[in-house]
Amino acid sequence: MSKVYQKLETCLNSIRGKTDFQPEVALVLGSGLGDYADEISICQTLDYSQIDGFPTSTVAGHKGRFVFGYVNQLPVVIMQGRVHYYEGYSMTDVVLPTRLMGMLGAKKLILTNAAGGVNPNYTPGDFMLIADHIATAVPSPLIGENLWQLGTRFPDMSEVYSLRMRGIIKGLAVDLGIDLKEGVYVQFTGPGYETPAEIRMCRSWGGDAVGMSTACEAMAARHMGLEVCGISCITNMAAGISSGQLNHNEVQETADRVAGQFKKLITEVIRHI
Repeated sequence: MSKVYQKLETCLNSIRGKTDFQPEVALVLGSGLGDYADEISICQTLDYSQIDGFPTSTVAGHKGRFVFGYVNQLPVVIMQGRVHYYEGYSMTDVVLPTRLMGMLGAKKLILTNAAGGVNPNYTPGDFMLIADHIATAVPSPLIGENLWQLGTRFPDMSEVYSLRMRGIIKGLAVDLGIDLKEGVYVQFTGPGYETPAEIRMCRSWGGDAVGMSTACEAMAARHMGLEVCGISCITNMAAGISSGQLNHNEVQETADRVAGQFKKLITEVIRHI
């Protein structure tokens, strides 16, 4: 058995020693979006520090815990704060929480993030449904010995973000009066924001938004057969698109401003997917 899978089993056994909750849907909350977890019907919370071998986030605005509970009677597990590659963890540690939520029983995964707008037609506060991603700037989470307990050596990635789920989400956005964009998300390593030249490259590749998470988690989830969707909150325009300097406060301020719409959309998504 590989060391990566042994670590997953250690974490899983640690969680199962504290809760027997069986989620159907997993949700990862990005920067500035974490308060959503506080508003569901909570059964139990579990700090990452309470889980043997679990990596912990060091980013401001990320609480660092699993929240187990219900959204409209549907059992969910929510990551209130994620781990990023730029914090110095291996990519297998970065996707460990995603894999754990699948091992806990979740069959569907909703990924959210705060992203920089690369498409000049976007404005801060927009939501973007992720149709596809580009992750050539970060190591694949599948590099190394294949975890055959989770999936095949060469998983198909032709539809990482479920077409079925995307259709549902677009319909829900119309019903809620939300102008939902749809585009391609590009993941870089961070922690520095991208240069204007890198953003021009992203645009030439067909990217619409850029960030420091999500794509690696989506790949790991698809490897193990989870159905995945992703929504980006465009919290700022990327370097070269925006005339000003970029900072994390702007990210959180924009996320706070659109939090109400985001919460309504996510609740409806969980209900209908």
